[in-house]
Amino acid sequence: MNEKLPILNVHMLGDFSVMYGNQPISFGKNTTTKAMKLLQILLYHGEQGISREKLLNALYVREELADASNNLRVTVHRLKKIIVDAGLPADEYIHIKKGIYSWQAPMRVEVDVKRFVSLYKESKECTDKERKEELLTQVCQMYHGEFLPALSGEEWVLLESIQYKKIYSESLKELCESLMTKGEYEEVLALCESACRMYPFDEWQSVRIECFIRLKRFKEALKEYEDTAKLFFEELGITPSDRLLKQFDEMSNQMNHTNPREINEIKERLKEDSDRGGAYYCSLPSFRDSYRLVSRMLERNGQSAYLMLCSITDGKGHPMEKPEKLAVMAEELQNSIQHSLRRGDSFTKYSSSQYLILLTGTNKENCEMIFDRLRKYFSREHKSWGKNLEYFVSSIADVENPDSPIQFQKDKNVW
Repeated sequence: MNEKLPILNVHMLGDFSVMYGNQPISFGKNTTTKAMKLLQILLYHGEQGISREKLLNALYVREELADASNNLRVTVHRLKKIIVDAGLPADEYIHIKKGIYSWQAPMRVEVDVKRFVSLYKESKECTDKERKEELLTQVCQMYHGEFLPALSGEEWVLLESIQYKKIYSESLKELCESLMTKGEYEEVLALCESACRMYPFDEWQSVRIECFIRLKRFKEALKEYEDTAKLFFEELGITPSDRLLKQFDEMSNQMNHTNPREINEIKERLKEDSDRGGAYYCSLPSFRDSYRLVSRMLERNGQSAYLMLCSITDGKGHPMEKPEKLAVMAEELQNSIQHSLRRGDSFTKYSSSQYLILLTGTNKENCEMIFDRLRKYFSREHKSWGKNLEYFVSSIADVENPDSPIQFQKDKNVW
């Protein structure tokens, strides 16, 4: 090894890239060719190497080749040329001995994954709290995302990726707990911001909310909660976890003693956009609360209100099974409801193909007219779409009745 040569830095967490000293090395835009897969495997296994059998399995397991070994020889030859053409010093690089393929470079090679694991192991053995925090911080800062994401479909990559994510999650959790005991909330906020970006459904938002609450920055805590609740429902169709709901209650309790001077600011936050017309769209949790409130009001004033369930079908009464078409139609249905109903009506998305509408101060006959108006607007540009829409309606008083056409299962998280 020539110590005078620059170091070859290889990054595999979050993306695959190679730096030779200060110079980025490009092996071409396509990182999923057989030659590029081979390069990444060899760099990952380094001088210890990988057996021919495992290499063939990693490269050709999904292909029926008459002579996979010959294909491997051709790929090795092609890769050697690619390496030199990319700007690295001329050398053999790929060493083959007794069926073991290894990476042998003239310069020192540093792979981020290896350093990542080494720091993690050192942190587990470290007994000095300050040094342990430093090591955990380095581990978290080194993790930029999934291991070799372009090859995430490969079984060996997936298995390794799971282990590295586990290391990151454990390290971040331990580091956040340590920092929060010292009141270093700003540092925790920054660390968890990256985690939320990479893994939005792992609920690192709850740690950020906790930090905002302890800093008494309740508006930021509330916004974090609202953004998270919206993300969970729109992407997964579920409401926030018990942990997030408890944090929301805690925020509400701590905001009870609001400074009177902040009342005008609160009123501005509560106000709806003045230019918003038509029916009011809200998240499912908000719609559920509106439904319950209207139910109570009807008990007192005797007025009527109806719940309408609009569903997109395949035109024959069956669920739409074409996801791309369904997404377009669902967006148009939301737009149609928004424009076809009154400002006093509210609605929400109940599933990927269904919307719930709360109609107040109307009767059952008018509900049919409302749906006809809605269907006409929905199919104004695509006449055939009219047959893809169907509805059920039930008075709020009858929704809990077993004979009602609209039923909500009690064990569903969404309702």
